[in-house]
Amino acid sequence: MRREDNPMKIAIIGLGNMGGGMAANLVKAGHEVHAFDLSEPALLKAGENGAKPYRNVRDAVADVEAVVTMLPNGKIVESVVTADVIGHAPKGALLIDCSTIDVATTRRVGEAAEAGGYPFVDAPVSGGIAAASGGTLTFMVGGTDEAFHRAEPILSAMGKAVIHAGATGAGQVAKMCNNMLLASTMIATCETFALAEKLGLDLQTFYDISSKATGQSWSMTSYCPVPGVGPQSPADNGYQGGFATALMLKDLRIAMEAAQSVDASVPMGVRSEALYAAFNDAGHGGLDFSAIIAALKDNAFGPVGA
Repeated sequence: MRREDNPMKIAIIGLGNMGGGMAANLVKAGHEVHAFDLSEPALLKAGENGAKPYRNVRDAVADVEAVVTMLPNGKIVESVVTADVIGHAPKGALLIDCSTIDVATTRRVGEAAEAGGYPFVDAPVSGGIAAASGGTLTFMVGGTDEAFHRAEPILSAMGKAVIHAGATGAGQVAKMCNNMLLASTMIATCETFALAEKLGLDLQTFYDISSKATGQSWSMTSYCPVPGVGPQSPADNGYQGGFATALMLKDLRIAMEAAQSVDASVPMGVRSEALYAAFNDAGHGGLDFSAIIAALKDNAFGPVGA
């Protein structure tokens, strides 16, 4: 990884499956990273990776040039930013929220940050745990041109692509639409593999054909839900790691709320949310979202046409 010519002091708040890898890559790029999380093991790991652990958000942000948040939901993001970052980080520090949250909360947090003298971008990510660790995430960024240009070199240390989607909130719009599409294509991919197997077609043969035909998709060729077929994916590890079903369901619910707010017709999104909700409620929320193939094979969602 290329080291930055102008290393910065950067606080990263939230060291879960994604934030921990992101913090490590900022360190590798030469930045001084102040790390905070409620989890003691996460803090210890961040320290082992070269970050400075802090047990208080306000202390972590006290003298930094940028703050990156990677938190579970909008309520927590808004609380942390408004109570512990604004007024405690130096005025003018850049705030980068990489969490996946609803657009309304994002815009509200952005307005609060900018009113307090802090440039703000929303920069949700695509790529999953492996990409976070490997520094190959894709960032979809919402914010002013000036804030984006300040954020770009920081995000580039953690990702392979940094794309300016538009004004504040546009990054979240891009993320929710992308993940709604991903959910739908993964279900369709799982359905077709399950059907091909029941009809007696060898699954490697089906992959070899469809991956080069009009049915090709990222869900098939980069993240195949069948063990031993295609590139390495969570399917080859018992559906551990990757992108948890519970997180996919969270993103789908955000998308459904957004669709309802603008009266958009999203029948595939609605059905995908219902199927992932059922799969999650059956106790599979911790499995990668491609594990839904097992439920489809078992006709867990009802008979043909249900």
